[in-house]
Amino acid sequence: MSVESVLLYVLGVLVIVIGLAVSIGLHEIGHLLPAKLFGVRVTQYMIGFGPTILSRKRGETEYGLKAIPLGGFIAMSGMYPPKRPGGAPREASTGFLQALSGDEPREKRPSGITSMIQEAREASAETIVQGEEHRTFYQLPVWKRIVIMVGGPAMNLVLGFVFYAIVMVGFGVAQPGLTVSSVNECVVASDSAQTDCTDDDPIAPGAEAGVLPGDEIVAIDGDQAVDWDQVSGVIRGAAGRTIALDVLRDGEPLTLQVTPLLTERAVVGDDDAVVTDADGDVVTQEVGFVGITPQYEVVQQPITEVPAAVGENVERVVHLILNLPQRLVDVAQAAFGGGERDPDGPISVVGVGRFAGEIAALDTIPVADKVSAMLGILASLNVALFVFNLVPLMPLDGGHVAGAVWEGVRRFFAKLFGRPDPGPVDTAKVIPLTFVVVILLGGMSALLIYADLVNPISLFG
Repeated sequence: MSVESVLLYVLGVLVIVIGLAVSIGLHEIGHLLPAKLFGVRVTQYMIGFGPTILSRKRGETEYGLKAIPLGGFIAMSGMYPPKRPGGAPREASTGFLQALSGDEPREKRPSGITSMIQEAREASAETIVQGEEHRTFYQLPVWKRIVIMVGGPAMNLVLGFVFYAIVMVGFGVAQPGLTVSSVNECVVASDSAQTDCTDDDPIAPGAEAGVLPGDEIVAIDGDQAVDWDQVSGVIRGAAGRTIALDVLRDGEPLTLQVTPLLTERAVVGDDDAVVTDADGDVVTQEVGFVGITPQYEVVQQPITEVPAAVGENVERVVHLILNLPQRLVDVAQAAFGGGERDPDGPISVVGVGRFAGEIAALDTIPVADKVSAMLGILASLNVALFVFNLVPLMPLDGGHVAGAVWEGVRRFFAKLFGRPDPGPVDTAKVIPLTFVVVILLGGMSALLIYADLVNPISLFG
């Protein structure tokens, strides 16, 4: 690899890292703006984790950048409500491990879980300024808390729309056109590894009819050709029947007579993957076959196509999350057993960076295509952040939303049946679960990073 390629590779990685950091920063602004609007006291707005590199305090809020730009947060006053009135006050230990160390008599020492909950409450209480108790997060109406917590993922969704719009409307999307790219010389079985034709192989219908690479299809079977899906649809349904194929060759119109051959082909799903049955066997169907493939061309899309693209991306991420345990098992087997990585499986930010680097280092595609690919990666990342952050588990935004919704449900039924207001939901009680989720997320990240280092997914083999 030349020095120029290395520099371009590094540039591609930096573009994604900076783009991800900006996306995270805007995610946190999605939380910050409604929090400020609703009067909540926000003490910190930070991009990244770890040691603070630089910060500046404006008003009551400290704005800063930390060493690891792979996350962010805002600190709001009173994230957790105090213990219910009437509960017996207890002293909190100085740490989770000390709570289990045996320094206090067993009858007085709180359990490790209780200690974690108490520490969360105390840390939350320390953020409340005397006389400004009304500016706490937990005292907001339920709908305002939901708006604040959904604001971050919503910002990522907006960014996903923006990036997809730039890619699809501004640059365009590669799709099959009506110009023939290649013509098969013969017909071979779909599951055959054969690469060369033999005397025993029948001539492909396209080659027999005289179709040549570069021919532009203008009509098929008497109908004007609109797109490749229409052309291939007519061919699949015309097995054994001779149809007219009108083409332009070097600007001159030409009508060819082609008879699609009835052949058995693998069924391909909407995700372009081969469909298999319950036993893992490839599902096939009998269709007409001519043996021509189209050239791909970049076509600008109407803005109305953007929501569908975002929706498909959301669907893919949801499917990935729902099948995450099995996907992680597959990643572990590939990382430690040397198997092949699933190109549609989960990857870490390291893997995303490798994708960006490979794209930037390519000297076979124009700069515009590289920029489009980078923006496409950032679009997918933001959609993934949108979906992932709405998972209803603390410390994710969806966990806070779930807590607020549950509180609203409890208060609604209490009011409906004339019962006393049950008060805010004590979300501090799920701190132990939060601790477990953080450990699991950390382990998942470590596994994916390791896999992306030792057995990465490559865009170009």
